[in-house]
Amino acid sequence: MTGDGNRTGRLAAVLLLATAAVAAVAAAPEAVAALCAPLPNGRFTAVSDGVWAKTNEVFRDEQTVTSTWTLSSWCDESHNCAGSVVSSDGWSAELTCAAAGQWSVRRQHPTWVPCPDGSTAAANQLYYFAPDLVGAPSYDAIRSYTGWDRTVGESGGCGVNLPVVIELPFTLKAID
Repeated sequence: MTGDGNRTGRLAAVLLLATAAVAAVAAAPEAVAALCAPLPNGRFTAVSDGVWAKTNEVFRDEQTVTSTWTLSSWCDESHNCAGSVVSSDGWSAELTCAAAGQWSVRRQHPTWVPCPDGSTAAANQLYYFAPDLVGAPSYDAIRSYTGWDRTVGESGGCGVNLPVVIELPFTLKAID
């Protein structure tokens, strides 16, 4: 009889662990969507701060760039969070959110770096940012995001086998 009691206890423990595992897996997609909250929607002032810029890991002043972004974001039934950005500078791009809650915008610059011979070299720009929790009385009251604006020129551009990498602190502050 003692053997049957142990089997019953082990079976109950296995069933309990299996139920907990299923519940954890079922809740995981919602956790991804929750990490992307609050969703950035509306008009924002976007600032890439040139005062704290780094070029190839060396601090060097760059021009501060300020524009207005209109963001539209959502999470679908599969808990994938994405959206779009329209900049007052005349470009638009996709907005995506990673599982860690970091939003990103990627865009291409076909003629970013002027070369000594008068030609230009291309670059890829990545903005990545997350909610700025400083000063917000609650998570739902977050009105700004902070991160980085990183542009990487093509290696070999302008005949130099070293990419130019410029990284600037980046902020988004809600306008309305």
